[in-house]
Order: sequence, then structure tokens, then C-alpha cells
Amino acid sequence: MIDLTDRQIQILKVIIEEYIETAEPVGSETLDKKYNLGVSPATLRNEMVSLTKKGFLKQPHTSAGRIPTSQGLKFYIHELMKPKELSVADEVAVKAKIWDFRYEYEKLLREATRELARKTKTLALASTDEGDIFYAGAANLLDMPEFFDIDLTKAMLSILDQFDYLEQLLQRAMGEEEIHILVGDELGNQYLEPCGLVFTHFNPGKKHSGSIGVLGPSRLNYPFVIPTIRYFGDLIDEIAKNW
Repeated sequence: MIDLTDRQIQILKVIIEEYIETAEPVGSETLDKKYNLGVSPATLRNEMVSLTKKGFLKQPHTSAGRIPTSQGLKFYIHELMKPKELSVADEVAVKAKIWDFRYEYEKLLREATRELARKTKTLALASTDEGDIFYAGAANLLDMPEFFDIDLTKAMLSILDQFDYLEQLLQRAMGEEEIHILVGDELGNQYLEPCGLVFTHFNPGKKHSGSIGVLGPSRLNYPFVIPTIRYFGDLIDEIAKNW
């Protein structure tokens, strides 16, 4: 059971959404000036300390602000997030992009991966049960502040050649959820702890199955990314169901 007050939940939600938008640790002064939370800066600081002790926030050693932990992000995704579904026009545009490849499994997945990278502006990945890996959008990482860190960027790009590792990640499933989310140490690589992975499985017919998703910073735009990945998975199932 989550032991948080309504005020703490409100503060946590605002901090996570501010962090997703800015990639910067969030301090009490930012919350006080930007959001009408109805409490004093001192109260905000006290609540942020409490949220840190409870494992929902952490404080980077170089900053007075806070960022969400994996626990905080998971709570936000499952309890607080308001999904932003693709518009009908966007859905039609995506389907038109990959429809011509509906009879060619590998080309369909390759184009779907490219289109997912374009829509989410991050690194998109797909794998098949035959062991094939597709990825697109690596250059998108360079637009994200986290990847100004050359060591993190190197670690992220190096795993694109580690097919066994990528396949293991994309074949992981916890529970019966349609969308699977791995954040921080759940990725099983200490160098990727600032990162997150969102993916779904597809199984369109008797012959093929696999996974598709995105890999990026832990502050992925989950309200948009999750419904988008769900749509891509459902679309692959729909297009290829007669194979």
C-alpha cells in the first residue's frame, strides 16, 4: 500500500512532470513560483524530504533539487499519468507508412521501427522470435540532455551491437500487462541506470511474434510514449494477422 498523503501525491506528480519536461532536478523554489500548490516553500521542502525518505525521489549530489526514482516513476505511470492517445489522423498516417509492407514481415518491422522512432523522437527497437533485431532513431539521443554525457551515450550506442542483451530485454515480460516498463537498475546494466525502456509484445499469427518499443532516458514522455507503443503493437497484430 502506498503511504502518501494527497498533498504528497500532488507534489510528486508535479515534480515528475516538470522533470520529464526539463530534464533538470526540481527544487522547491521552482514548485513555488511555477505551480499553485497552496503551501509555503518550507512545507514543500519538508514534503520533498519525506518523499525522498519514502523512496519516490532522490537528490543528485550536484543539485539541491530532486528527481524521481524508479519507484516514483512507476507510481506515476500506474496511478497518476493521463495518457495522450494518438489522434485519428496520426493513426491513419502511421498505418499508411507501413501498409505497403504488410506482406513482408522483416520490412514491415523495419519500417514500423523507423516510424516509431520518428513519432517518439527517441531510439526505437524491435525484435523477432527468430532473433532478428531492428533499431532506428539513434541520432535522436543526441537531442536529449542526458546524452550530452559522452559515457552514457557510448554505453547506449554500444548495446546496439549486443544483440543477445537487446533480445533478452525485449523478450522480458512481468505479469500480464500489455505494456512493459523497465527503468534504471531493472535494465540490468549499471551504465544504463539513467535510462528507461517501454515495449509491448506482438503475436499476429501462427508464424511470427516479437516485441517493439523505445529506449531512452528514464524521463521518457510516458503519457505519449505508452499509448503510441500500444498502437504500434496492435497495428502489427492487425496487419499481419493472416500470415
